[in-house]
Amino acid sequence: MVTLASQLSNLAEGVKQNAPAPIVSIIDESIAGLKASFDKSAVIQAGATLPSFKLPNALGQEVTSESLLAKGPVLITFYRGEWCPFCNLALRSLQQHLDKFHAKGVTIVAISPELPNTSLSTTEKNELKFEVLSDVGNKFARQLGIVWDQPKSVQAVFDAFSVDLKTRNGDDSLAVPVPTTLLVDTKGVVRNIHTDPDYMQRLEPTTALKWADAL
Repeated sequence: MVTLASQLSNLAEGVKQNAPAPIVSIIDESIAGLKASFDKSAVIQAGATLPSFKLPNALGQEVTSESLLAKGPVLITFYRGEWCPFCNLALRSLQQHLDKFHAKGVTIVAISPELPNTSLSTTEKNELKFEVLSDVGNKFARQLGIVWDQPKSVQAVFDAFSVDLKTRNGDDSLAVPVPTTLLVDTKGVVRNIHTDPDYMQRLEPTTALKWADAL
């Protein structure tokens, strides 16, 4: 199976080659800015208890952290939105490994700030068989210290790719979660976490499977 890293690398190269130079420059500058300012010490750490949550799924039904943990360990992955091709690759890669996670008793949940109707589009587009939840306003993500309040300059990128973030997220904010994946055990304790201010980099599902093996 092709690694997620190689797929992401190919996609990043495609963006660099095909997007207009001014857009590529804005993307590069925004990522560099986040790398310089992102405070990893403010991010929830392994060993901490995950704050409880109640978020709507793609069908608008409320899903609680308690109901998920009652089934066993939970792998939670935060993504920026259905508009982000890097996120879609990461979600599809998790789907490809879903049976292996289920065999280890691990439930996968994906969370973004997009409204439930957009989450439904994400689920259908990527043929996902796990819950996709809406953290409208990034309220839960802020509790974990993983929100990026993007600079206004990135609006030009969204405009260039015809992405209407206001319609998708239901607010005027440019805030998105820094892509983050964490494994929570049945007691609600964060056992492992991966977060990277470069959204073109993601955790390999095979690494998350090794996390599960260590529970």
